[in-house]
Amino acid sequence: MLFKILPKSELAGLFAALSENDIIGPVHKGDNRAGTPLFDFARVTDFDTLRLDFTSTVHSAKRFVLPYRETLSTFRITKDSWEKQVDFNIERPFVLFGLHACDINALNKLDKVLMGSVYPTPYYAAKRRNMFIIGIDCIPLSSCFCRSMGTDTALTGFDLFLTDLGERYFVEIRSAKAFQFLKGLSLSDPADSDHDLYLDKNTAMNAAFVAHVETSDLTKILDLEFESPVWKDWGARCLSCGTCANVCPTCYCYGVEETVALDLSSARKEKQLHSCNLVDFAEVAGGHNFRPESASRLKYRYYHKHRGFVEAFEESLCVGCGRCGRSCLAEINVPDVIASIRHEEMVSDR
Repeated sequence: MLFKILPKSELAGLFAALSENDIIGPVHKGDNRAGTPLFDFARVTDFDTLRLDFTSTVHSAKRFVLPYRETLSTFRITKDSWEKQVDFNIERPFVLFGLHACDINALNKLDKVLMGSVYPTPYYAAKRRNMFIIGIDCIPLSSCFCRSMGTDTALTGFDLFLTDLGERYFVEIRSAKAFQFLKGLSLSDPADSDHDLYLDKNTAMNAAFVAHVETSDLTKILDLEFESPVWKDWGARCLSCGTCANVCPTCYCYGVEETVALDLSSARKEKQLHSCNLVDFAEVAGGHNFRPESASRLKYRYYHKHRGFVEAFEESLCVGCGRCGRSCLAEINVPDVIASIRHEEMVSDR
C-alpha cells in the first residue's frame, strides 16, 4: 500500500479521469422533518453534486451489486424450438466514489457468502469484479457502532481511501489501477505534519463513538438466552415491515419467482431480495409457517447476524452502520437489543 497527499483541488481531476465509467456516489436527497439533510447513493455525472461530507446514506451501495429485483433468466418457446437466455447483467465498469469503511467491509462480508462458496453467485460476482472503489473517512453519528464490530477501518476491498486533512487528502493507494488513475495529478509524499494530522483525525473519530455493542462471548450468551422473554418484548414492538433488511448493507436473503405467459410461449425467472422479518418469509408449500410470530422472526435475524455468521466465518455479519435503528419505526436498534440480552442498561435509557 502506498500513501500520498492529494490537494482537494485535484479531486475534480480524479473524477474526470474516472467519468468514462458510471460513477455512483453520495448525493443530497433533501431534508427530513427535523431539517436534517438526507443522503443516498445515486449515479453522479456532475462533480459538484458529489457530497463527500455526508454523514450516512439512507441505503447502502449494496443495491448496485445486489439489486432488489433481478431477472435471472428468460425462456421462449416456439413451435419448433426452445430457447433459454441468461444475462449476468455485466455492465461497463463502474465506480463507487465515497464509501465509508463500514460499507466497504459490508461488501467484503457479502463476498464471503456470494463469491467465496463452492457455488458462487455469478450475477453478483460479475458486478463485484467490475467495480472501482474509493473510500472516505467519516465522523460517526450517535447511532453508529462500527468500532464495536471492528469495521470502523477498512484494510481491504478498496482501490483508494481518502482521509480529509483540511485542504488536502491523505490517500491510501491499494491497487495498480488506482495508481494509474492518479498519475496525472499533483501527488506528493506525506510529511511528518501530515502524519500528525492523520493521527489527530483518527483520534477524533474514535472519540465520537457514542453507541457501543459488547461483543465478547456474544455467541455463547445468545445460545444461553435463546428462550429469553426479552425476545417476546422486542417482538411485540416489531412491525414486521422489513425496513431493517431494506437498508441493511449485508442482508442477502432472497426469493425466486417464475412468471409464465398464459399461452406458454415465454417465461421469466426473477430474484427478489426478501426479509426474514416479513410474515411470509418462512412460509412453505401448503401454507405452514415455521416462524409465524414476529418475536421468532426478529430473534432469528439477530442470530443470523451475530451467531450463525460468526460460526461460519468467525466474524459478525453486522457492520455497525446503524441504518436499521435509524430507519425502524418501532425504534428497535442493535445496541439496545444486545444490551437487553446481556441484561445491561440499554443505550437509549442512558
